Amino acid sequence: MTDERWPELRYDAWKDTYATLHMWTEVVGKVALALAPPLNHSWGVAFQITARGLMTRTLAHGARSFTIEFDFIDHRLVIRVSDGTMRTLALAPQSVADFYGAVMDVLREMKLPVKIWPMPSEIPSPIRFDEDTVHHAYDPDYANRVWRILVQVERVLNVSRCPFVGKCSPVHFFWGGFDVAVTRFSGRLAPPREGPAFMRDAYSHEVISHGFWPGSGPVLEPAFYAYAVPEPSGLKEAAVQPAEAYYHRELGEFILPYEAVRAAGDPDRAIRLFVDSTYERAATLGRWDRAGLEAQPLTSGR
Repeated sequence: MTDERWPELRYDAWKDTYATLHMWTEVVGKVALALAPPLNHSWGVAFQITARGLMTRTLAHGARSFTIEFDFIDHRLVIRVSDGTMRTLALAPQSVADFYGAVMDVLREMKLPVKIWPMPSEIPSPIRFDEDTVHHAYDPDYANRVWRILVQVERVLNVSRCPFVGKCSPVHFFWGGFDVAVTRFSGRLAPPREGPAFMRDAYSHEVISHGFWPGSGPVLEPAFYAYAVPEPSGLKEAAVQPAEAYYHRELGEFILPYEAVRAAGDPDRAIRLFVDSTYERAATLGRWDRAGLEAQPLTSGR
């Protein structure tokens, strides 16, 4: 019996909506990228998971500020400004090109013009936003399911990070990968990394990351993931929990299928086992200062 908080999410049933929604979030994400200060590790451009959907951090624009939120209950895009004005756009089947044009038009009308680079990030064979008429699906039921899953993922990952007292990211949504992630840092510099600037910044220091995404690339199913950068010797062969978790050699990550979590007697516990065991193995093999980075049990004094 599955927990109703963890609804079914079959990749083949919602992949078209997924592809379109991914591009829509990238449009809004690029607005955040253009206006947010360059907070370390791209944290400033990540979305927050809200009681209705996904939202940018507050973005400054001259003397005003604003947020953009994907509302997956009423299925609308909501732009709220610090002067009290608000505009909405319907989330309904439409091409990426139409969505991009509508968002840019509304921002101009609200005297919040933003210039962005209209090219998607982190996907193979990208199509410019203003030319993308290929992706146009939107199933409100599946959009709502995904958001409900993200709410639960954020809740469990927030609890899982509590024993770690070192530098740790918020639990937030990265629109480039369409994933929820939380990252722990050892405090040590990592070897220089090749690639775009945002990737070099993301992995400037040793990290262990955990997260969830609805499937892409070689894993076409929703799944939880865990990885370490740099990956310590022996991690590939490490035994982790629960039993359904495995190391995906092409990705270089541990994977726990979402369906295994749904089918578990206690989904929260299954996720915590995955997070705790992969962190413990990676941190130990990577020789992190665990005594200094983890909360120590309180002792009662007399």
